[in-house]
Amino acid sequence: MKTAVVTDTNSGITVEEGQKAGIYVLPMPVIIEETSCLEGVDITHSQLYDAMQADRELSSSQPSPGDIMNLWDLVLKDGYDELVYIPMSSALSGSCSSAMLLAQEYGSKVQVVDNHRISVTLMESVLDAKSLAGRGKSAAEIKKYLEDTSMQASIYITVHSLKYLKKGGRITPSAAALANILNIKPVLTIQGERLDLFAKVRGAKQTEKKMIEAIKNDIAARFSDIPAKRLHIATAGTFEKKEDADAWLNTVQSAFPDYPVYYAPLSCSIACHVGTNAAGIGVSVIADRG
Repeated sequence: MKTAVVTDTNSGITVEEGQKAGIYVLPMPVIIEETSCLEGVDITHSQLYDAMQADRELSSSQPSPGDIMNLWDLVLKDGYDELVYIPMSSALSGSCSSAMLLAQEYGSKVQVVDNHRISVTLMESVLDAKSLAGRGKSAAEIKKYLEDTSMQASIYITVHSLKYLKKGGRITPSAAALANILNIKPVLTIQGERLDLFAKVRGAKQTEKKMIEAIKNDIAARFSDIPAKRLHIATAGTFEKKEDADAWLNTVQSAFPDYPVYYAPLSCSIACHVGTNAAGIGVSVIADRG
């Protein structure tokens, strides 16, 4: 059986990067006022950030059933016997459950994974799936592995402004106003399920320290029995300036000199909910990729 790996841009993998890696990537839609744009096709990160600065109405959306099934059909006509589809966590979006319903039309040929991940940790799952497929694992076997290990990851993220969390109803307007007055920044976390508040910290530099400290604690406690070569640390963000992204990457790399650390921009649909200049860090337990 020849198994394809399919994901969406919420993994942090662009369509172009996917093509180079042999991974099919579905661009996620972002709605700017009444116009639907596909990430990397109709809109770039820079254009989205410009729309934010112009205070235009933004929202994210699920991909249409037609777009999902068209991609699956393309994959199955492209020489593959089956595919494994790895969307963002079902706890963060309805796109996973929607895909599971659509997959019923394909029998065992399409396996949809509820990996409970997003962004850089989802990216590592996609790369694991590609490695497993390359070693002859079936779509069903890959699905089982990714779901069994889905909780072996952590993400911490902080936002520059509470504006978009307030718009999304995650915090009340009065709480946002008080936090702005006191310069309090939230540190949010995803450890398998929903986005939760991890800590409230005063000042941007202290939030960076708190997130780095949290990853160190996870490595020492939750992942203490995992060899270092199977732990991947990544940074992410919605930085408007490349030098700010580079500075965050360098800060994290300095804190973890024994690990290679990389940076991936948060997807446009995630950016709609966190705003510009958000910073994140994640750690994932990866498969033995040989």
